[in-house]
Amino acid sequence: MITVRALHRVMRVLRSRTTVGLARAPCCDMMHLAQCRTLATQCVSILPLSYPNWTWTPPHTRHHTRLLATKHGKSPGKPHGKKEAGKTPKKPKQKQEKQEVEIKRRMTVSELAQAMKKDVDHVYEALLNTSMDLDSLEPDSLLTEEWIKETVKKSGMKYKWAKLSESKVREDKDVERQPPPDPAVLVSRPPVVTIMGHVDHGKTTLLDSLRKTQVAASEAGGITQHIGAFLVQLPSGEKITFLDTPGHAAFSAMRARGALVTDIVILVVAADDGVMKQTVESIQHAQKAKVPIIVAVNKCDKFEADPARVKRELLVHGVVCEELGGDVQAVHVSALKGENLLELAEATAALAELLELKGDPKGLVEGTVIESHTNKGKGPITSAIIQRGTLKRGCVLVAGKAWAKVRFLFDENGLAMNEAGPSVVVEIAGWKELPSAGDEILEVESEQRAREVVEWREYVEEQEKEKQDQQVIQAKQQEHLESYRKDREALAHLTWYQRRRVRYKTEKHLMAMRPSDMDGSLEAILDILETYDADEQCQLDVVHFGVGDISENDLNLAETFSGTVYGFNVKASRPILQSAGKRGIPVKLHNVIYKLFNDLKDELSSRLPPTLEENVIGEASVLATFEVTEGKKKVGVAGCRVQRGLLDRRMKFRLIRGRDVLWEGSLTTLKHHKDAVTTVKTGMECGLSLDQDVDFRPGDEIICYEETEKQQTIPWDPGF
Repeated sequence: MITVRALHRVMRVLRSRTTVGLARAPCCDMMHLAQCRTLATQCVSILPLSYPNWTWTPPHTRHHTRLLATKHGKSPGKPHGKKEAGKTPKKPKQKQEKQEVEIKRRMTVSELAQAMKKDVDHVYEALLNTSMDLDSLEPDSLLTEEWIKETVKKSGMKYKWAKLSESKVREDKDVERQPPPDPAVLVSRPPVVTIMGHVDHGKTTLLDSLRKTQVAASEAGGITQHIGAFLVQLPSGEKITFLDTPGHAAFSAMRARGALVTDIVILVVAADDGVMKQTVESIQHAQKAKVPIIVAVNKCDKFEADPARVKRELLVHGVVCEELGGDVQAVHVSALKGENLLELAEATAALAELLELKGDPKGLVEGTVIESHTNKGKGPITSAIIQRGTLKRGCVLVAGKAWAKVRFLFDENGLAMNEAGPSVVVEIAGWKELPSAGDEILEVESEQRAREVVEWREYVEEQEKEKQDQQVIQAKQQEHLESYRKDREALAHLTWYQRRRVRYKTEKHLMAMRPSDMDGSLEAILDILETYDADEQCQLDVVHFGVGDISENDLNLAETFSGTVYGFNVKASRPILQSAGKRGIPVKLHNVIYKLFNDLKDELSSRLPPTLEENVIGEASVLATFEVTEGKKKVGVAGCRVQRGLLDRRMKFRLIRGRDVLWEGSLTTLKHHKDAVTTVKTGMECGLSLDQDVDFRPGDEIICYEETEKQQTIPWDPGF
């Protein structure tokens, strides 16, 4: 009899045998396994009824389960604990690190793109669908910290703050005027007088008369004259420097810079017109600059002249003449006839003597630019009035953002001079750049100091520009954001259909649409219309849209706004089509969507003006120039040789010198030898004249071309 203990032993043997793969079991083990199976069968038959039922499981089943439970990296049927030769376990993939971008609190668009190693367009794309106003965004526009971070995040990168370099505050390198000089070193100087007044009151004539008077009085060469300023010497030996400013714009610029170049203002008022608008402006300029005024009542030789009325009108503006109890001198002159001009000059000299005008001929030079220009032989030239010091050759000057080492000095006659003192008008050569009229001229110690001053002023201007740009950007962003929020709030409670209807009603109008028979098709068509991006060429606006067949209301809207009615999968009744035909309203119906948009593109393209294309027909070079007499007029003629193509007199022509186009138009004559011809072919010589008076030069090129019209095509791509 087999006990339960023996049964358990048998079961342990069976379990231990079945855990090994069949491929590894030797023959003897197989015989022993069969005996155990027989024994197990007998044991089951004699088990007591209370013992739980046990079902025999074939060993191959457990063996199969064991094969499916093998560990990773180990092959089934091989001993545990041994690695497979030549194979290594796979490593898990590492996460790709995001690119780091060094940012600062204030960066321009181009600086941010460079830090991200992208182009500027990438920054624009990252800011799409945000409240940023991209229309006002330029590569040099400053971005705030918020938009810098937003751009980096949307680009799939991470930011880090750039290390702040410990830089000192930039030292002020500017140069200022010197303190007031010692009264003991001051000497008398000529007064600087500006003549101002209304345009038609004889200001220019008075200046010309003063010059002519001085020429007649001193034919031996006592006159000094210059563009912008000239010097008048009285018989008593006193000198007056007259400043011929272009209106009062330059005078205002001088005053705004604090350079009170003018000592006295001569206000020219016509005796027949009286005080005019520009006369009042001139008075205001003089009063704000605290410059004394002498009134020159001009055109007193006219029959309708009334000097007394002029003086009474001046009272209203605070100019009280001596005849009315004031201290303002009034001289009656006739600039055209030259009457009382000497009296006017003497009155100016007397007022200058009362003012006790003095200047410092020593120390560093100070002055003001009157005008500046470029001379082919001398380079950049400025006309200036010296206010302090004595200017000599070799002095280093700074004016605005330009500096110069004085190479030459010229007087009013264009003659070279060695030095120029206070109140002397002088031409200065040696500027690196042209300064502006009204700029303050200051002398510095060396060229290095001049460069420092210019660099500092450029730096200050750049800082000011950045501040202004930042303020403008912030204002535009705030305005754009507020407008965006208002639009969203106003339309938030509406459906998409209602929102679009409201928006289209507020826009300009071009066409009325009944685009669909179903709401879904309507939405799809409107979405495609949203992609229209050619408003600069032709503006596309929708007057009305809806679902259903074409109605009389559609025709009325189209007639009102000169539009076109489009329909998609809808019908139009015969009365509607007849009414549209009588009223000249286009009605276009389509069943295929891409045909609808192709038709729409053609309609938009037809509204564009045609472009002109130039086709070059021939080219000729000017070999010589000469003049011929036609009636009483001399006409310039160019002798040319056709280098390429042909010249056709009926076509248009262009005259080119270097890279500049000097003239465009038509020919008046085209001759080969002495015969008038219509065309001249390659290699032939001809003579031609233009419809304008143009100075030909040998080497000029003459281009013959024709213009043809070409219909434009709208660049919009709806995606079909």
